[in-house]
Amino acid sequence: MKNRWSLSLALLDLLSAIAAWTLFYIARTTVIEDKVFVPNETFYLGASVVPVGFLLLYALQGTYLNVKRLYRLKILQLTVFASFFGSILLFFLLLLDDDVSSYRSYYLSFSILLVCHLFLTLLPRLGLITWMINQLRKKNQGFKTLIFGGSERAVMIFNEVRGQKHNVCTFIGYVNINGSDRMLDDQLPYLGHIQNLEDILLNHQEVEEIIIAIEPSDHDRLQKILARIHNFNIVVKVLPDMYELLSGKLKMTNIYGALFIELNRDVMPLWQQAMKRFLDIFLSIMAVVLLTPLYILCAILVKLSSPGPIFFLQERIGLNNQPFQIIKFRTMFVNSEPNGPQLSSSNDSRITPIGRFMRKTRLDEFPQFINVILGHMSLVGPRPERQFYIDQIIQQEPQYALLNRVRPGITSWGQVKYGYAENVEQMLDRMKFDLLYINNRSLALDFKIMFYTFAIVIKAKGK
Repeated sequence: MKNRWSLSLALLDLLSAIAAWTLFYIARTTVIEDKVFVPNETFYLGASVVPVGFLLLYALQGTYLNVKRLYRLKILQLTVFASFFGSILLFFLLLLDDDVSSYRSYYLSFSILLVCHLFLTLLPRLGLITWMINQLRKKNQGFKTLIFGGSERAVMIFNEVRGQKHNVCTFIGYVNINGSDRMLDDQLPYLGHIQNLEDILLNHQEVEEIIIAIEPSDHDRLQKILARIHNFNIVVKVLPDMYELLSGKLKMTNIYGALFIELNRDVMPLWQQAMKRFLDIFLSIMAVVLLTPLYILCAILVKLSSPGPIFFLQERIGLNNQPFQIIKFRTMFVNSEPNGPQLSSSNDSRITPIGRFMRKTRLDEFPQFINVILGHMSLVGPRPERQFYIDQIIQQEPQYALLNRVRPGITSWGQVKYGYAENVEQMLDRMKFDLLYINNRSLALDFKIMFYTFAIVIKAKGK
């Protein structure tokens, strides 16, 4: 269903863009140039390229990612922005070099293009979204929803949602949090206890929303639940308290009349995510090419420092808990962990003399540009760790699991502020900075972290 709606909207946008370009070109030829419209190379070029360009722009906005959750005001915002930005780009790429009698003709051409595209795109979109909303409001056609909790609070929330005039939730069951809370048994199927949360979600993969019916002030329990479900693509809603409203980590949503606060699980807009990945690949390729002489020098120094390989490969855990081999210049003597995983310290005797310098300047991290190109890592992101230490950290702080929502990075806020960790306690301290990063991700913050990392490399002040 979700894919069908995404394809329907994309096809509608494609036809609208073709129609808008055709109408614009006819109006421009007959009204501005006072000529008879005859299709030419420019017209056919535009009819082939322009619709595809607009589809790419819509995709960068995230329009087609979750069409089922679009609403009329949102589609209006997306359409106005894309039409204005796309028309400006199109005007400069295809129309600016055309021969016209005056600048007034330029302004009129742009206005016709913008109006044609805006209205021919917006009206069909609004029609499709309105039809989609009506479908969701039909019985058993709404978002498949679970309630976490079986207390009086859960009963109150269930009755409130079910009683809404424009309810789009289809409840499939509930999961109790306290063993004695089973007050929803008469109204919903009981799916199990929160202790078996992962198994419940795996057995009910149709779940699209979770409503957590616990006290909003119970932040510790809420964070533990979120840490366990972060790998599932499920919308989580809670009732707010003043702390959550002031923290800025949550956002209000009035989609389909919902009365909850929806957790903002990814603060970086899709276009910034796309730009971030493009910059990751582009800058990493440039770095590998331009730093080749430095790579050769480092390889020679590592080889002369002690017997053993030039590169050090180690399994780390990355995006969505997927393991990968991180690549670094070797800074320790071979077989430095005979008794299992062991973190390094400031005066670690296992580190070679050249390795100590490379750690201070972060030169040992430079081969990780290859990891970035391969998609294992990003230039900026939380520091990837070994599963051995992740298991220990999660026992003390379950929120650590949230860091794997994004690609790990060569450098990070925690790495800049804290440097290498010598024990699990220091890992937890560094994690606070990385959690702060993923809750405030932006390209501007990435550039700031890269700037400070560059300063550390130049000053050789890394820990």
